[in-house]
Amino acid sequence: PDVIIEAQFDDNDAEHGQDHLQDMLTDDIKKLSLDTGEKGKAAGVTGVHRTKQDDGPKVNDPRLLPDEFLQRTAKVVYILEKKHSRAATGFIKLLADRNSELFKRCAMFSPVDHRVPRVYVPLADCPPDFVTKPEAYSQMLFICRIVDWKEDSNFASGQLCKSLGQAGEIEPESEGILTEYGVDFSDFSPEVLECLPQNLPWVISPGELAKRRDLR
Repeated sequence: PDVIIEAQFDDNDAEHGQDHLQDMLTDDIKKLSLDTGEKGKAAGVTGVHRTKQDDGPKVNDPRLLPDEFLQRTAKVVYILEKKHSRAATGFIKLLADRNSELFKRCAMFSPVDHRVPRVYVPLADCPPDFVTKPEAYSQMLFICRIVDWKEDSNFASGQLCKSLGQAGEIEPESEGILTEYGVDFSDFSPEVLECLPQNLPWVISPGELAKRRDLR
């Protein structure tokens, strides 16, 4: 199995350049010999050194290697809980390849949050004049929700939910943030409003003010 040599270098090593560092790594690799009789120890600042033992058997089974020589890997096999709302705020634009079949069916959604992948959205979800006047929507914020992401595709698939308004304005930006984080900002129900004082105008009594902290 391949062995990964991790090199650490300080300012003095940096002055000698990358070629000097690669030479040191090459020397370390030549000195490296893995055997079952001894656990390797990291020494020096240029890599991992092992004492060469010509008479000892070399390790062909990675399960017998010391932990410092192993690069732990894993594979995602199942998603237990989807923490993200799958909704994102961003902009829509036409695909670059105008001759492709996908250009006739989809547009590209680019999220503002770069942690969210770019998304193919159907042209049917876009404004009717988007194809003829895409520049008119270059600064228009949209909400898109990811619905699928195939293993063989570089981009996810989604649906445009609504148009928020011009980028940079407070209300569209705020609504986009609340939607991304799954915050319910709809109007309160009548049952909730009934909990508020009904005899208006309502004021806080002097007794309550005396024992409250005024944050107005």
